[in-house]
Amino acid sequence: MNDNAEVVANHDEPIPVLAVSGSGGASSDGGSKRDRLKKSLPGSSLTDKLQNAGASLSDSGHSIQDRLFAKILQQVIPGEGAENVEAEPDTRLSRYINRPGFSLPLMTVNFRRFNARVGVVFVAQNHLLRLLTWQKASHTLSFFVIYSFVCLNPYLLTILPLVGILFFLLVPAYLTRHPPPPASITALSSTQYSIGGPPLAPARTIKPASEMSKDFFRNMRDLQNLMDDFSNVHDSLLATITPITNFSNEPLSSTVFIILFVIACLLFLISHLLPWRFIILISGWLAIALGHPSVQDVVFKSVYKPHIRPASTTARSWLDSWIESDFIMDSPPETREVEIFELQRRKGSFGVSEWESWIFSPSAWEPMAPARIAGERVKGTRFFEDVQAPNGWEWGGKKWELDLGSTDWVEERLIVGVEVEIEGERWVYDIAPDGPEKADTDIAGGRRGQWRRRRWVRTVRRKVTGAIAASQR
Repeated sequence: MNDNAEVVANHDEPIPVLAVSGSGGASSDGGSKRDRLKKSLPGSSLTDKLQNAGASLSDSGHSIQDRLFAKILQQVIPGEGAENVEAEPDTRLSRYINRPGFSLPLMTVNFRRFNARVGVVFVAQNHLLRLLTWQKASHTLSFFVIYSFVCLNPYLLTILPLVGILFFLLVPAYLTRHPPPPASITALSSTQYSIGGPPLAPARTIKPASEMSKDFFRNMRDLQNLMDDFSNVHDSLLATITPITNFSNEPLSSTVFIILFVIACLLFLISHLLPWRFIILISGWLAIALGHPSVQDVVFKSVYKPHIRPASTTARSWLDSWIESDFIMDSPPETREVEIFELQRRKGSFGVSEWESWIFSPSAWEPMAPARIAGERVKGTRFFEDVQAPNGWEWGGKKWELDLGSTDWVEERLIVGVEVEIEGERWVYDIAPDGPEKADTDIAGGRRGQWRRRRWVRTVRRKVTGAIAASQR
């Protein structure tokens, strides 16, 4: 085993957690543990995956607690028939890609492996924070100069990865194998130390942190804070962006859409004329300078409080007044006409002219209807009062009106095999098949079948909820 292997972990102070005002934190995540687990996995295969997890636990030598927890999850999470099947298949399922399904032991092992190796990420994060917050001014100024050269000469971006490999990977690795002499020897010796010759130390390697070491718990600490950072930033972005982009306030979202559209059109025309190098250079200078604590205090006290905050309040009030005066969102809701067909069926055999009310259906149930040819039963409701408006709509008219233009809707739908009643109640009858036993002898010159229907229409309008109505005022 190599004695020069080391663990990469953040040995400095903990990385600070981002504090975002108004974020709900961990307590804002609603729902029970069962609901969160169900949302994180495809519902159609949860039971199968947990059964596989239980089988893998029983086959391997895992602890009784793990096996017991897997069995409990199998009982808690419902099977495939408990929920509706999704319309489109989830391409994340294991039958579409060659990846293992959900397994509690596998997740535990992967978390331990990940946490033992993630220290390099937190070391890089900590160095970046120190660089941008001016912990060492010489390092930040050096980064300042490099950034300026890259902005003025973008082709230097191709050199940066190679320089990073040379100075941050290869040179430290060589100095590890050829260490300089101790300070006492250097002081006593008059000859200059040579880095040539045979290596004096073994090569340095990186090993994962052991599970009970301090580095392992340091990684867990930083991972915990990173998850908190992500949740805070995520909630803050949603709280900021969602209200102005989801059209909950339609005038405000419409204004944002128009402004972005105009800016996009202008940039399409003049973007090639803008000095992008200097724009990116100045923006980076400002961002790096604002990381200095003294600059932050000066900007907050001398610029933001006396100038920017009042100006932003004035601009917001002007924008609100402009939106209120220029955007008219109180137009009447959309209206449409819906239809329902009253179906009646002949009592008894052919030749009898008595009809009984059968059902109110959205289908005309014409002789060539696919459902009727397939032998299915007509769908609908028995009573007129049970007919409901479509989802998201409400009744606009007070009552149903009989459509007196039966010929029009029959011709529009290209319905054949029917007889249209021109006068009276505008019934549309089926034409019975040929044959003397099928003829309706009560009505001269006609062979009417078993069904007849007529069309009723009524006006509906879009349903406006209380929140939408309040936002439009």
